[in-house]
Amino acid sequence: MELPQPEPDDVLAYPGRARLFEVLSALRRPASTAELARLMRRHPNTTRTQLRRLADAGLVECRPIRRARGRPRHEWVIARNARPAGEPPQAHGQLARWLARAIGPHGADLEQIERVGRDIGRELAPEATGRPLAAAMRDALTALGFAPDAEPSAGGLRFVLANCPYREAVRENQPAVCTLHRGITRGLLDAFEPRAELRDFVARDPYAAGCLIDVSVSG
Repeated sequence: MELPQPEPDDVLAYPGRARLFEVLSALRRPASTAELARLMRRHPNTTRTQLRRLADAGLVECRPIRRARGRPRHEWVIARNARPAGEPPQAHGQLARWLARAIGPHGADLEQIERVGRDIGRELAPEATGRPLAAAMRDALTALGFAPDAEPSAGGLRFVLANCPYREAVRENQPAVCTLHRGITRGLLDAFEPRAELRDFVARDPYAAGCLIDVSVSG
């Protein structure tokens, strides 16, 4: 997810908060205050204050993790409806790099684009932590800017994507962009749950959004 230029009074106009939002987006999973402080090279109290400002602005959300003893631990994740600088998320720079890699110097067909997308998806997936597939996919897709809703479907899971961060590029070449995204989705599933299979991938109008990802899990 890329950050548009914020207005001077926007919460992301402060470079420290913008960098914190970018770090959490890049993780594509929940992270504790301590981990984010370490990555930011800031004191945990400072990091916690900035995270609360981002939460108040609707950009991140806090998830209390209950423990057997002691106070709950707080983990932070990009909010599903996050609108950095007031705009739906976009990711033109990421997409340009990925398409350049997929197409290569001599061009590529859609099968090649999907294969490379699958490799990219595996690389994008955060380290395995044993989290449920629905939660891991939802957080990864959120960090990429798709604003997903997860819901059960017959024999598996369905993700309904409320935003297309690649909408401008889709207008230019929908087959290539959506094929790359399908491959990235397969790669994420490979990393999160080897038994998972992409049962259906339905591309919709990128400005209306609503693309569907149907996943089944064997065994």
